[in-house]
Amino acid sequence: MSAARQVVVEADGGSRGNPGPAGYGAVVIDPATGEPLAETAEYIGVATNNVAEYRGLIAGLTAAKALFPDAGDALRVHVRMDSKLVVEQMSGRWKIKHPDMKPLAARAAAVLPPSSVTYEWIPRAQNKHADRLANEAMDAGRDGRQWEASASTASLDAPARGSVSTPPPVQGPPGDQAAGAARARAALAAARGAADTLFPVPEPGVPDTTVPAAPVSAPAPGHPAETAPEKAGSSQQQQQQQQQPAGAPLTGWGSAPDLGAPATLVLLRHGETALTPEKRFSGSGGTDPELSATGRGQAERAAEHFAALGTVQEIVSSPLRRCRETAAAVAGRLGLDVRIDEGLRETDFGAWEGLTFGEVRERYADDLTAWLASPDTAPTGGGESFAEVAGRVAAARDRIVARYAGRTVLLVTHVTPIKTLVRLALGAPPEALFRMELSAASISTVAYYADGNASVHLLNDTSHLR
Repeated sequence: MSAARQVVVEADGGSRGNPGPAGYGAVVIDPATGEPLAETAEYIGVATNNVAEYRGLIAGLTAAKALFPDAGDALRVHVRMDSKLVVEQMSGRWKIKHPDMKPLAARAAAVLPPSSVTYEWIPRAQNKHADRLANEAMDAGRDGRQWEASASTASLDAPARGSVSTPPPVQGPPGDQAAGAARARAALAAARGAADTLFPVPEPGVPDTTVPAAPVSAPAPGHPAETAPEKAGSSQQQQQQQQQPAGAPLTGWGSAPDLGAPATLVLLRHGETALTPEKRFSGSGGTDPELSATGRGQAERAAEHFAALGTVQEIVSSPLRRCRETAAAVAGRLGLDVRIDEGLRETDFGAWEGLTFGEVRERYADDLTAWLASPDTAPTGGGESFAEVAGRVAAARDRIVARYAGRTVLLVTHVTPIKTLVRLALGAPPEALFRMELSAASISTVAYYADGNASVHLLNDTSHLR
């Protein structure tokens, strides 16, 4: 019987044009030492990013198998890629609907027994070796030649691969700026000096732990885990850790264990309705308008955008028609189902529904002034106060983050829920709601980490609509 053998495969693919001139790269790594055992890359002509990524996966698995031809079923391969599409599809969590992807996925699955291969998504910054190989292959194709291993310098650009640490357990409530700070410090102190090798393969739901974690000073608005200026294991961090006396508080980007992949909420405001260009109050107590022709076009462009990214894993929508129609456009392109959450509906604006701001000021001046001055004041006629909306939105957030920990979820919702989520993530006061602009079909993003902190990554992005 062959002795068990474990290797890591990091793979990537790219296309300069999507579709355009494309290539892939893959590296087989010894998990015990972090040393590359084999590299492979190829220019494949005109193709899409997804095709190139799958080709990289197939090449990496094939290279791993060729290294240990006698290992048989004893070979264990842990695949790390920055393509969530490939990782989720090969893990069986996403359906494979695109006709170009099905045969590639079948080829990848046939290289080794499915029980021998595990998959993990990693950030692009951690996949530099394979990314560099893919770019070398595309450069070679541009020059009318094929990639040659003897000329590759990809390993020189690869980040150092060191040991990793176990993330602290997920604890709630998530999302509010100050939540979990004391627990995070305690977990970091308890984990000081703990390290795991690249193998064994992480348990399901526990992502890679090589991303730098947050410093343990006073909590900042949001979570800095993806903005660290130094990578874990760098010489500067090692020097810091060596100079730090035993028992001293942990400092620096590299000294804390990673908190795992966050639950990332991609916040898509619905497309335009007939009321949107006129800036009329349109909440959950009005006529529930449908998307206009312009709004349907915006929904389709958003769907194209998310299909190209390949990162959305789940879709949750407000129950209101304009959101359900927007969500359906995206879901149709991604092959995903839409879950409805009542907590994502827009504010009930009471008697103000369908009116412009100027019309409300003319008819209900005192009520409007009071509403603008206090989050506890409801609109005229029994609508919802901002405090009430914040309560149900925060509850919906907690449900969604708990249900989809570590995943990327598209929330199709409205102005007030999106602004509320951003405000809570920043620890900003209620009046911040009036200082944010959110265009129709705009995209904002908030990531929620295991220590209870949140990080706003994007606000009111409309580049996909141009």
